[in-house]
Amino acid sequence: MSREREADTNSRSGVAPDVAATGVGVIEAQLKTLPASPGVYRMVNAQGAVLYVGKAKSLKKRVASYTNLKRQSNRLRRMVGETATMEFVTTHTEAEALLLEANLIKRYGPRYNILLRDDKSFPSILVTGDHPFAQIFKHRGARNRKGDYFGPFASVWAVNETLTVLQRAFLLRSCSDAVFANRTRPCLLYQIKRCSAPCAGRIVEADYGALVNQARAFLAGGSRRIQKALAGQMQVASDALAFEQAAQYRDRIRALTRIQARQDINPGNIDDADVIAAHQAGGQTCIQVFFFRGGSNYGNRAYYPSHARDDGVAKVLEAFIGQFYDNKPVPRLVLVSHRLENQALIAEALGVRAGRRVQLSAPVRGDRRKLVAHALANAREALSRRVAQSASQRRLLEGLAGILDLEAPPERIEVYDNSHVSGTKAVGAMIVAGPDGLVKNAYRKFTIRSATARPGLGDAQQAGLDGEASAGDDYAMMREVLTRRFSRALKEDPDRTRGQWPDLVLVDGGAGQLGVARDVFQELGIDDVAIAAVAKGPDRNAGRERIFRPDCTPMSLESSDPVLYFIQRLRDEAHRFAIGAHRAKRSKALGQSTLDDIPGIGAKRKKALLHHFGAASAVAQAGRADLEAVEGINKATANKIYDWFHTEG
Repeated sequence: MSREREADTNSRSGVAPDVAATGVGVIEAQLKTLPASPGVYRMVNAQGAVLYVGKAKSLKKRVASYTNLKRQSNRLRRMVGETATMEFVTTHTEAEALLLEANLIKRYGPRYNILLRDDKSFPSILVTGDHPFAQIFKHRGARNRKGDYFGPFASVWAVNETLTVLQRAFLLRSCSDAVFANRTRPCLLYQIKRCSAPCAGRIVEADYGALVNQARAFLAGGSRRIQKALAGQMQVASDALAFEQAAQYRDRIRALTRIQARQDINPGNIDDADVIAAHQAGGQTCIQVFFFRGGSNYGNRAYYPSHARDDGVAKVLEAFIGQFYDNKPVPRLVLVSHRLENQALIAEALGVRAGRRVQLSAPVRGDRRKLVAHALANAREALSRRVAQSASQRRLLEGLAGILDLEAPPERIEVYDNSHVSGTKAVGAMIVAGPDGLVKNAYRKFTIRSATARPGLGDAQQAGLDGEASAGDDYAMMREVLTRRFSRALKEDPDRTRGQWPDLVLVDGGAGQLGVARDVFQELGIDDVAIAAVAKGPDRNAGRERIFRPDCTPMSLESSDPVLYFIQRLRDEAHRFAIGAHRAKRSKALGQSTLDDIPGIGAKRKKALLHHFGAASAVAQAGRADLEAVEGINKATANKIYDWFHTEG
């Protein structure tokens, strides 16, 4: 295409011709050395941010297509216009390129890619295989320990419910190996008939092993067979007039029946499979994933990938599958609701990741199609609820903008709160909310530091941090949190292109906290972020909150105003998050000793000191000679310990 026609196309798309031509020039310069082999390419802007990650069977041919702007959408023309450089990685096969593409998309989160935002790992159940008396417990993360893993489960609730059933039905231990080794009497679980107490010798290894095998068979899909065997054993015990033993079998059968009754969909003859269905409406997509393992339904979860409004449902589903299985085990069968353009390639890539053949199918009839239809109906209903909630959220944001005199509804709200007990274990917390509700993966915790000089802060900022650790100084804590948050934002995203800058900052408190926030923003030169403080009403009554704004009279809203309820929810969520972080920090500190902080004092010397003196406080008061008398403590180490507790500053 000629430069004149290219410029005309760009002007109609809203992209400046010279900017788009610059991007095309960058791409054309790369074509000279690109191979015609499979690989992955990255488009990067002038600030170094990755704009797009793509894979190709032929890098040269795929990248060359971007130089023909007439055949690209407006969105891709903008992307080309922003491209300042490109990066490439060649691979042996196209399947390897697909796997690498999914990994890089998750790492960089490029704005022009379809993104899977919520990608937490799923919990599973582990039956250990490295102990004579196997332990059963909930597991999440890398599967490094020897044993059998069953899952994934769609939720922690589903795992906990299944574990409760397994304890009742098979009486397996859930305690750690350390607890098991140090017990001599049965614990409460034995008393309530949820454990067979192998730690106290109440069951021999062979009988316990039989229970473990039954539990494995149950989790692997043999629930009906196990239940039938238990029914036979119950009948034998009953015929022998061993009614107490028969009652135990009865209770175990009831436990198994309970979890079987929760199956709301019959997978038919399918053993292990994931069912993935996508529904699209109003420029949004909901993807429902159902997990079937051992012929049982392990639950489902809904996802809402971020994508352009003109991306079709099959394209979104294809991108989702690649990213979804980047950190999750792949079953032998994956059923999808739509035929994918690169279905065979995706199946090959999943097989490479799993180390075995994976079947990827879009069924059109039979039991498999019924499973997909069920998942699709759930996706349709979930998207309808989300659209309705988004509309309600948008109205609340518009109402908030009207009350606070904002130019437009805020796209990102950050709410700050602190939690401490008399200044100890102080933690600052930030939560984030937007048009789609709470953005929990953007939450941040701040450990309140002592007043020490930190590089990168000006004199005024550093002065504001002095005394921040003093007991109960909420103002200094808020100053520290805001200074650290926005100093980093200015350093990492000065042009505000990453979508991490808030439109509105809410702080928990009154005029004092508002004044602190204003001072921090003035010191940092930030003048385009709205600030407000929310103070609890008299006697800390909900519904009588006062809202403080810069240079404005404090205001109160009617107790029935939905915007007030929205503000309360944001403040309460920040409070909940801050208290949770503080309690976690305090609980961790309970298991620590002042000896842990002394350099060169490991577990062995710490144990010797505590055995000799009885407590860490006695170690702190001991003299040099007393310390040297402890086994394993030489003169140099004794001096180090003494100086640690007695040196000023």
